[in-house]
Amino acid sequence: MRISSAAVAPACAALLALAGCAGREMLAEPLARSGLPPQVELRDAPFFPQRDYQCGPAALATILVAAGVPVRPDELVAEVYLPGRRGSLQAELVAATRSRDRLPYLVTPDLSSLIAQVAAGRPVLVLQKTGAGPWPGWHYAVVVGYDLARDVLLLRSGNEARLEIRTPDFVATWERAGRWALTALEPGSMPAVADYGRYMEAAAGLEDVGRTASAELAYEAAAREWPGQSLPQLGLANVAYARGDLAGAERNLRAAIERERGDLVARNNRAAVLLRMGCPAAARREIEVAASLATDGPHVAAVAATRREIGSTGVVDRPGCPPDTATAHSRP
Repeated sequence: MRISSAAVAPACAALLALAGCAGREMLAEPLARSGLPPQVELRDAPFFPQRDYQCGPAALATILVAAGVPVRPDELVAEVYLPGRRGSLQAELVAATRSRDRLPYLVTPDLSSLIAQVAAGRPVLVLQKTGAGPWPGWHYAVVVGYDLARDVLLLRSGNEARLEIRTPDFVATWERAGRWALTALEPGSMPAVADYGRYMEAAAGLEDVGRTASAELAYEAAAREWPGQSLPQLGLANVAYARGDLAGAERNLRAAIERERGDLVARNNRAAVLLRMGCPAAARREIEVAASLATDGPHVAAVAATRREIGSTGVVDRPGCPPDTATAHSRP
């Protein structure tokens, strides 16, 4: 899995007068649905004034420091700022967050989810498009509060430590930028209003760049949050395998199969692990079930390759091989 982000280089302009209709979305509806407090302000969220066009490093430093990472914008410039485009791409912000062992969680693109993160104590980095036409006014800011009574959001933005912006005006600028929002999580913690797919994508991103200890904490948290899902167990198996823990990898793959009997990937991978553990007969039984599940080209080829590898080995399991899971493969 990969986190995708639009190839946009914000220019970090100051907020401009909005052109056209600003929209009608207000705080009252999401607050009424969620039961969140009517007013929240994260007064301890740090503020770093923007230098030139470098709103990306300043905004990212704000959410990273709030997540326990001691960093200043100057330290982030080389990683996230593109001088030729006078801005930062979302992909660079995500990568810099991962590189500091924080989970870059892309917030579900609705106002309810955004303010829920803030109410839970986490500032949220947002992308705004404050202009139009040849002057798009791309800008990164950080939402640090809201106030229902006045229907405003509170932002760390540019050189303003406490910018108040009407909710409809904020939503209009956020909408034009694709409602992109990012918060940084300590691995092992969960965002407010957690989305399974978004969280797992972020956890897999940590694994992809070699932050396996942090990825393991994230997968463990996902396994607790979504106990019926097999994917967190697959992630844990990958981490265990990467550090040479075959028994741990097999145990987590078996747990994935218990949650989803038809999980082809888990069965194929477990067969390969069983073979390396000296259990070729158990591996054969597992790969035969995987073969019965494989229907598309890539999966058929992967299973066939594992099957050939198993077929070239002995047939007797060593003592103490793990229990067999290769019987039924339909969901209970």
